[in-house]
Amino acid sequence: MSYEGRLFVVTGAAGGIGRETVRLLLAKRARCLLIDRDAAALEALVDELGVGARATPVVSDIASPAACEQALDAVDGPVYALVHLAGLFEPEDFARDARPVWDRVQAANLTNAFDMCVAVSRRFDEEVVCRIVLVSSLAFRRGSFDHVSYSAAKGGIVGLVRALSRRLAPHVLVNGLAPGHIETGMPAHIWADRARSERMLAEIPLKRRGHPREVASVVDFLCDEASSYITGQIINVDGGVSNA
Repeated sequence: MSYEGRLFVVTGAAGGIGRETVRLLLAKRARCLLIDRDAAALEALVDELGVGARATPVVSDIASPAACEQALDAVDGPVYALVHLAGLFEPEDFARDARPVWDRVQAANLTNAFDMCVAVSRRFDEEVVCRIVLVSSLAFRRGSFDHVSYSAAKGGIVGLVRALSRRLAPHVLVNGLAPGHIETGMPAHIWADRARSERMLAEIPLKRRGHPREVASVVDFLCDEASSYITGQIINVDGGVSNA
């Protein structure tokens, strides 16, 4: 399927999974609104892609409903899909000073997802069946002992997917992904612990970490006509960990 002329809103566009997702979408002739809070990384991505008017970068932390609306105002025309990848993976010391981490992590993983869904819902293309793809995590399924706030936020994403798949049907298909151990910069502090890293790799039936493009390809599938009878689902992209 070509996405010729269709507008995708991608948050966290300059991250590891975001970059690969944007590549796939643009290769299929999509128009993309690329949202990220890292101005330098976003600029580097746009320069690297070299796609001109089909990619519109916006530097934003989408930290409020107004910020979400303002980001969307950067482009004209109806939206075909929201791909929400923005997030914060921050550990907490559960015994003390945990609440500030909780607040930041909920805001940067769950609240902004809700706000973006609300904002985009008013701009969907009324002529086609549109898409929302949200990103949960293996942490939602198994729990991460030193990322309690993150695990809870990603569980909230699952609830959001299930509720919105009912609320927005049949005009919008809403699905989510639960990536496992993926080679991105976000979990670098975990991979730096060699013993922990080796234990985690030993749990993966495929015996390796995933590449961001292996997550991006599932995002692409959920936006393609091939997924036209799929909604309300959370798809594991974890090398078999959650079912092993």
